[in-house]
Amino acid sequence: MFDTIAKIGIVPVIKIDEAGKAAPLARALRNGGVSVIEITFRTAAAPDAITAIAREVPDMLIGAGTVLTLGQLRAARDAGARFIVTPGLDSEIVAAAQNYALPIIPGVVTPTEVTAALKLNLSVLKFFPASNFGGAATVKALSAPFQGVRFVPTGGIDARNAGEYWALPQVLAVGGSWMAPETLIRAGDFDAIERLTREAAELRKQV
Repeated sequence: MFDTIAKIGIVPVIKIDEAGKAAPLARALRNGGVSVIEITFRTAAAPDAITAIAREVPDMLIGAGTVLTLGQLRAARDAGARFIVTPGLDSEIVAAAQNYALPIIPGVVTPTEVTAALKLNLSVLKFFPASNFGGAATVKALSAPFQGVRFVPTGGIDARNAGEYWALPQVLAVGGSWMAPETLIRAGDFDAIERLTREAAELRKQV
């Protein structure tokens, strides 16, 4: 699964208020060249949105993000999420995800947190919030002592600076929402989302 994400290079991080828009959104992303999506548990619609995508767009690799509790983890699993993303490193949630055989990408920003993640047998980590903690330069610095770790930087990344991260071999993919902003999702402008996604995918290929 991580190899699939690496080939795509982008993980759209989506906050969605209406589950009915989830499947059209997923199709727009897929048609634009990005067949992975992370639905964040920042709204009550998240479980239903995940279920809708899993049912109606089965070729989409769907994950659940901003998972903060064991209850959310169970809801994500039951809804059909195939991977889990957390903003921080919570050993209890990691253990539960591993028990469910769900790949998990926890958030880290320091060498101590990376070390703790390695002790939990994790080697793909979310670097979050990326822009607030030194950006690509910090990812590069962390990669020197932790050469077996691959990062998914997220937070403050868009078309203007994504290339800085993609240029680093230690970056598995970047997470961001610039190809599917909340305003376009609410407006149901999936043509615009598809166009922005295609531009993002093309930028990734160029880098």
